[in-house]
Amino acid sequence: MAGPRTKPPRRGGAATLQGRVIAAFGRHFTVEFEDGSTRQCYPRGKKGTAAVGDWVVVAPEGPAEGAIESVVPRRNLLYRSDEMRTKQFAANVDQLLIVVATEPEFSEELVGRALVGARNAGIEPVVLLNKADLPAGLPAARARLAPIAALGITVLELSAHRADATRASLAPLLAGRTSLLLGQSGMGKSTLLNALVPDAGAATREHSQALGAGKHTTTSTRLYHVPAEVAERADLIDSPGFQAFGLQHLDGTQLVHGFPEFEPYLGQCRFYNCTHVHEPGCAVLEALQAGRIAPPRHALYRRLLEELELGKRY
Repeated sequence: MAGPRTKPPRRGGAATLQGRVIAAFGRHFTVEFEDGSTRQCYPRGKKGTAAVGDWVVVAPEGPAEGAIESVVPRRNLLYRSDEMRTKQFAANVDQLLIVVATEPEFSEELVGRALVGARNAGIEPVVLLNKADLPAGLPAARARLAPIAALGITVLELSAHRADATRASLAPLLAGRTSLLLGQSGMGKSTLLNALVPDAGAATREHSQALGAGKHTTTSTRLYHVPAEVAERADLIDSPGFQAFGLQHLDGTQLVHGFPEFEPYLGQCRFYNCTHVHEPGCAVLEALQAGRIAPPRHALYRRLLEELELGKRY
């Protein structure tokens, strides 16, 4: 296995090592070092933890374990959420690859939330429309993605089971970047991952055996190195069982920033503290009524704002 692709500034003393977190389950982490070796690590103390993609300073303990002493400052940090909680899961990401498909029907809610999270983290999003070889659902899928494409977000059609063509089309996007692969069940994300990283299954089993937690493999997050013959210096982070992007750490201003179609109208509202939901003289609402903002996108904004306000009460 190749070592980490990008070297951050060196930190830590002579007795410590610096590596990158390539797999995580709970408070157990696999950290990879420059020579390609790995250690199973845990964070020192009860507070603070790491995420896949983090660069960390590790104090070795024995031949194959270690304690994470500190996390090197991140460029960005992403959160995931489920019915129970929100938690950090990926860091230092360059690109978000959102996998949808012509069938079954994909969740516009998940796509919209992911775009808000990516924009606030300074991450470039790309939507991959899989199963484009199934013509029955293709027109409807294109129509549902049209408001997103109108924002200038790349929508790339592919068929993941055609591995060679998939690699050729995605290689320029992947090269030199750490990409987060995101998609709900049934979209073909696993097929896409296996096309780009043929030994992904073996790497996942190896991680599971190292942690002694095989039954948890499908819920762990992992970073895979894309083979050089597919794309140079490319990494993919996969987080199975993904339900939604965690956005609870954002405030109202950041939430608005997640909708680029609002930006031309910000600062033009009658009230300086306009929420763009019900106020008279709201430039965003006027744009919505004039058809310059897609109604489903504004409806998503309203739902997210309601969730944010509800969270503040508890």
